[in-house]
Amino acid sequence: MNDIRIFGFADEADSNIDGQIAAMLRNGLDGLEIRGVDGTNISNITIEKAKEVKSKLDSAGLITWSIGSPIGKMDINDNFSEHIEKLRHTLEIANVLGADNIRIFSFYIPQNEVVEKYRNQVIEYLDQMCEITKGYNINLCHENEKGIYGDIPERCFELFKANPELRCIFDPANFVQCGVDTLRAWDILKDYVYYMHIKDSKKDGLVVPSGFGDGNIKEVAKKYMAKGGMYFTIEPHLAVFDGLKGLEKEGDTSVIGEFEFENNNIAFDTACNTFKKILGEI
Repeated sequence: MNDIRIFGFADEADSNIDGQIAAMLRNGLDGLEIRGVDGTNISNITIEKAKEVKSKLDSAGLITWSIGSPIGKMDINDNFSEHIEKLRHTLEIANVLGADNIRIFSFYIPQNEVVEKYRNQVIEYLDQMCEITKGYNINLCHENEKGIYGDIPERCFELFKANPELRCIFDPANFVQCGVDTLRAWDILKDYVYYMHIKDSKKDGLVVPSGFGDGNIKEVAKKYMAKGGMYFTIEPHLAVFDGLKGLEKEGDTSVIGEFEFENNNIAFDTACNTFKKILGEI
């Protein structure tokens, strides 16, 4: 089996970095896809705070795999210049934390408009972002997300074909919530997938532990690993953790509720355990 590396959005276990470290250690994870730190979005923390976090992670023997940034999670017609400044700051944070990757998005498209008419603008913006990133030795990694340009595999394919420097994060639950068969999505994107987010969903949008939904987690993970893939990030979305409402566009929220947990730590541990069970069956 591949030398599998598993990371986590541990802010779903605890908003405090010390609690996040504890959650990763007890679940045997390799490190963090860092998104929230002590109640603050990762792209908004100071360099001094990033140094503090790095010291704590080093002491625990953990790494920061990726910066779970909100970059690109803006309306396409909003102020792009301000967003570029946030990207520059996020790159500096990534450098301090030793992260090789930054998770990004491809912009929300106005409702009731033809999505494809924004294709060139999206590609231009992503090109500018990749150009700024050159010299940092950091990968910009695009996640398929509901409501953005790259929410379905065909448009994701366009983005990766147009910009070979852009990396692909494959999120099964987000595809399901867009009405996409994840096995078809894999066939379209298989040559570009860099790493996977482990999040599962039923067709009605209900987020469930991996293997309990329609994301074909086991099948996609097996195909990914067969191509040499080895990087996974646990992203449970199984409980209403601090900041969840701020991660999704207004009126476009995940459905959570079938699986109820006493607290966020139990929900996080369940997400880790169900995916490890799947890996044991591959």
